[in-house]
Amino acid sequence: MEIRVANKYTLGKKLGSGSFGDIYVAKDIVTMEEFAVKLESTRSKHPQLLYESKLYKMLGGGIGVPKVYWYGIEGDFTIMVLDLLGPSLEDLFTLCNRKFSLKTVLMTADQMLNRIEYVHSKHFIHRDIKPDNFLIGIEQSRRDDIEALGYVLMYFLRGSLPWQGLKAISKKDKYDKIMEKKISTSVEVLCRNASFEFVTYLNYCRSLRFEDRPDYTYLRRLLKDLFIREGFTYDFLFDWTCVYASEKDKKKMLENKNRFDQTADQEGRVKQN
Repeated sequence: MEIRVANKYTLGKKLGSGSFGDIYVAKDIVTMEEFAVKLESTRSKHPQLLYESKLYKMLGGGIGVPKVYWYGIEGDFTIMVLDLLGPSLEDLFTLCNRKFSLKTVLMTADQMLNRIEYVHSKHFIHRDIKPDNFLIGIEQSRRDDIEALGYVLMYFLRGSLPWQGLKAISKKDKYDKIMEKKISTSVEVLCRNASFEFVTYLNYCRSLRFEDRPDYTYLRRLLKDLFIREGFTYDFLFDWTCVYASEKDKKKMLENKNRFDQTADQEGRVKQN
């Protein structure tokens, strides 16, 4: 049975679930263009979609910000239709065997700093920039967002962070342990075997006061200088680009092999006849 949303989109396969509810792929019934659809129960004790839809509209026009095409209530659900996005960086990190090259880390850092600066320019703090269940504290500022990004970059280079996987009896205990481990881990230890620019980046973040506006240009320049020194080219060829290309090549080789086997089999039958 075909399920329609706003009498304009047909609901397709389920992509996943979150604290808000479920997310599906949907198609425009006229253009057949694909979108993402988030469904949240109208009985939800902590509704999020209304706030999320307003946030997207306030951030609208920014590069990398999903566009909301429809928002409303139908039946028992609050529904939001927005751009269908690709895999997350965490998904791509796993695809690349949980290690990114320095080139990929620096290219992603450049783009992430741009996104964070844009969000901050609209007077919002992201508060959820983390590679895992990383928690800074309850009160957060722009400083905390860019510091968290620094930890994400080290996570991509190292494959893990010292405060990941800590065992605890409760969430509060876990967060306390994460905070304790984070404070006790020096920047130099965290960035061991990494270029000194990452030490400079994190030390700069930690030197900022709560209310300070980060110098995004300085941080981009810092990482760009490293990029140039390493002789990299900003060609948008990320590690996962090569993996995807490799998978396509393997698929093509397999198809060619199967085609060759079928041809050889047919020729063999002809010779036998």
